[in-house]
Amino acid sequence: MTIDMTSSVPTFGFGVHATFAERDELLRLARLADEIGLDVISLSDHPYVGDRIDAYAALGFILGRTQRLGGFVNVSNLPTRPAPMLARAVTSLSAMSDGRVILGIGAGGLWQHIARMGVPALSPSEAVDAFEEAITLIKQMSGGGPPVTLHGKHYRVDAIEPAPVEAVPVWTGSVGRKSLAATGRVADGWIPGHAADWRSARFRDSRPVIDDAAESVGRNPREIRTVFNLPGEISDRPLPRTRDDDNRWIGGSPAQWVDELVTAINDDAAAGFILFSPTGGSPDARSLSLWGNEIAPAVREAVSAQALS
Repeated sequence: MTIDMTSSVPTFGFGVHATFAERDELLRLARLADEIGLDVISLSDHPYVGDRIDAYAALGFILGRTQRLGGFVNVSNLPTRPAPMLARAVTSLSAMSDGRVILGIGAGGLWQHIARMGVPALSPSEAVDAFEEAITLIKQMSGGGPPVTLHGKHYRVDAIEPAPVEAVPVWTGSVGRKSLAATGRVADGWIPGHAADWRSARFRDSRPVIDDAAESVGRNPREIRTVFNLPGEISDRPLPRTRDDDNRWIGGSPAQWVDELVTAINDDAAAGFILFSPTGGSPDARSLSLWGNEIAPAVREAVSAQALS
């Protein structure tokens, strides 16, 4: 089951921040998501935190224990995962899972912690340059073809054979204007930072930067999907308010979720949603079941019916 990034069907997934103590629950949620037809599991990447399970180790294990569920790291901590090796990791995972992998990637935002891993600190501008260079290199190291040689500012490879596997889709966690523009030039998807949703100023100010950069290199901006990290409550009954005083989505009943997500798809070209708990952590099994069994199918059905009408 290769993940189809060209599909108009919205992507539904869920996010986890797995600690060693939560490993059994992580696998239980992954198996549940696989059974109920969710598309992806998203794992955070904070290698400087001692009680966190390594994101790529966990992703490989989960893909091996599931049949249909795709996965990605949201987002890979690029400074601690050099691009040539990250390319080898994601292409290998894609081959072993029949294409059920997305590469989530970021420039690195917590340098005070990243530097503790022995990684030389980069300025924000340098980090974004390395980020764009990395995405370009990772794509070049996929899909077979002639050996790759790149002598960039941050990465150097000499006559390295690409993996005989198609490049995986690349979704970024870009926030600043420079990294947003890089997303427009070289990436396939964007996850708005700080759980910004479709009504936020962050989204409305940021997406045009991506679109303009895409057009500047001859790309169709519609090729770059927007997938939202979405914390919120799935309540048994309708909530009197589904947004807080800052207009941030806080949740509602399954029907309220469906109405909101269909509107986001129709009005703001939302392409996917990654569920988190109201506090930004892993959702519980009850919420995940409602997400996969009720909300996702209803949204997909509504979008499909509109496409046929």
